[in-house]
Amino acid sequence: MTSPTPISGLRDLAPRYDVLLCDVWGVIHNGRESFPAACEALARFRAEVGPVILISNAPRPHPPIVEQMDSLGVPRTAWTRLITSGDATRELLAQRGGRVWKIGPDRDEVLYDGLGLGDGSPEDADFICVTGPYDDETDEPADYRERFETCVARGLDLICANPDIVVQRGDRLIYCGGALAQLYESLGGRAVMAGKPYPPIYQMALKAAEAEIARPVDTARVLCVGDGLPTDIRGANARGLDILFVANGIHGGEAVGPEGLDRVVVDDLLRQEGLKANWVIADMEW
Repeated sequence: MTSPTPISGLRDLAPRYDVLLCDVWGVIHNGRESFPAACEALARFRAEVGPVILISNAPRPHPPIVEQMDSLGVPRTAWTRLITSGDATRELLAQRGGRVWKIGPDRDEVLYDGLGLGDGSPEDADFICVTGPYDDETDEPADYRERFETCVARGLDLICANPDIVVQRGDRLIYCGGALAQLYESLGGRAVMAGKPYPPIYQMALKAAEAEIARPVDTARVLCVGDGLPTDIRGANARGLDILFVANGIHGGEAVGPEGLDRVVVDDLLRQEGLKANWVIADMEW
């Protein structure tokens, strides 16, 4: 497996690409503060090269995520459009009817607005939809095992609106919807997902890019940017898209040490997952 090529900044790659598909959490903010150098890099690419389509595994439709980015100081000049896992998941939910057992914090209720779905429980729901734990500060996947066993026995599908297993919040890692979906599948249930690394969110993002450049997208000139191996890197690999791995995100504790980027660790991480990256950088910058 070929090792990713280290770069000093996004400017090194700008001539090669027309479009960026860029992750949000871990690349341009950590849930508590934005990363100014990363925001500047995206703004430069957008101004000098082409559209920056943000693709996030946030389980809500994009409007409240825009508000969150505003509050964290992510300038709107740094991105062109935002596509979320919530946007893609709403298309899945719109194809279903009946009662849904909703798992997730109250802030994610906007996902269901206008879809006409009833509320259900493990005993009477027609399917499950997970945006994350009810309380991502304290809950663990094992807390849901008994209720999931009931649902698996009833043959319910679980729709997961955020395939991330964990995400960085400040200096902590917290469980996301993907961790619950992983448990559900381990119990013999079926999980359905639309966010990264699955096709629907990439199809939406590339369609948005085509609208911005007013011509078909040449996928050889699309660069994905992300920090998550099972989501960003796997999704890009599955679509045959080039990927810039931002090492100092969710894997920063392993891949970036006191001396900077640890290429041996980066190679090991990719090899263990059977993945590849074209390029690598410690932190996103121009």
